[in-house]
Amino acid sequence: MQAVVLVGGFGTRLRPLTLTTPKQMLPILHKPMIEHVLEHLAHHGITEAVLSMGYRPDAFADAYADGVCAGVKLHYAIEPEPLDTAGAIRFAALHAGIADRFVVVNGDVLTDLDLTALVAFHDAHHGEGTIALHQVQDPSAYGVVPTDDDGRVLAFVEKPAPGEAPTDLINAGTYVLEPAVLDRIADGRKVSIEREVFPAMVADRVLYASPGNTYWIDTGTPAAYLRAQMDLLQGVRGERASGIHPTAVVAPDAVVARSVLGPGVRVDAGAAVRGSVLMAGAHVGAGAVIERAILGNRAEVGPGARVDDVAVLGDDASVGPDLRVSGGSVGVGEHLEVSPARVGEG
Repeated sequence: MQAVVLVGGFGTRLRPLTLTTPKQMLPILHKPMIEHVLEHLAHHGITEAVLSMGYRPDAFADAYADGVCAGVKLHYAIEPEPLDTAGAIRFAALHAGIADRFVVVNGDVLTDLDLTALVAFHDAHHGEGTIALHQVQDPSAYGVVPTDDDGRVLAFVEKPAPGEAPTDLINAGTYVLEPAVLDRIADGRKVSIEREVFPAMVADRVLYASPGNTYWIDTGTPAAYLRAQMDLLQGVRGERASGIHPTAVVAPDAVVARSVLGPGVRVDAGAAVRGSVLMAGAHVGAGAVIERAILGNRAEVGPGARVDDVAVLGDDASVGPDLRVSGGSVGVGEHLEVSPARVGEG
């Protein structure tokens, strides 16, 4: 079975980490996010995937030069211009010559969804499309999907106002689609599957949805990106994983708790790292404190400094001795020498 994996977004909410790297290539426990996504697909019988790409497609091609990732054969479909969700799906599917039912997933969502069961549900209901649903406390930021007792979608409400959602079941971003759906997507312009295609399918009574009690997280914000890695460390998604790369160097009296230390990371004497992600080559000076923060590749935190409250340091950024960065971000290659009350959200 084939899949379309949407990886074309700019990842603006994760800047500055994504200024030079697509978010799906950011590391989750020492390997790119896209590998976690494709491993899950491979576990459910996906043998080929077409990556619907726009931003920095070279990053994927360079990383998987043999055209294989997690045992899945890759096709690269590079959009000539942004086509929105449905347009991207159509472009990728046609590029790969998909002629049978196929799966669509978002490349920045980590989930333990039983994809095999979703495909079986789709086949049993003989619709044109099936959406995986996920239950959330606040559905106002998502596409809300009420259904009848048979699973037929009754409406598709994109980002309802707070308190007005007809259900707490949201679109989890995984679909099983028949090739006929591609005929519903206009060529040559942006088309949203959530705002145009799905409502039309609802009107024709050919769209179904299936809820699943599974792990699901959209990693597109710094807080969510941190949480996804903490979940793996703590065994939320199965066995506990180790977050410290074998080449990381931690001083004997330093403290590292619930954190991911990438290749070549150094944590000097008396420093403390808690609930954080430190990417390859990051360096934490003596006595510094890193708490609920993300340090990009080769980022430097000077002795006695503190970085916390979901602050993000871009690649090659540095924070001078005894300074504090609480929230916000320090840009790629930026050198912070004066301590602000709170670094801006830039």
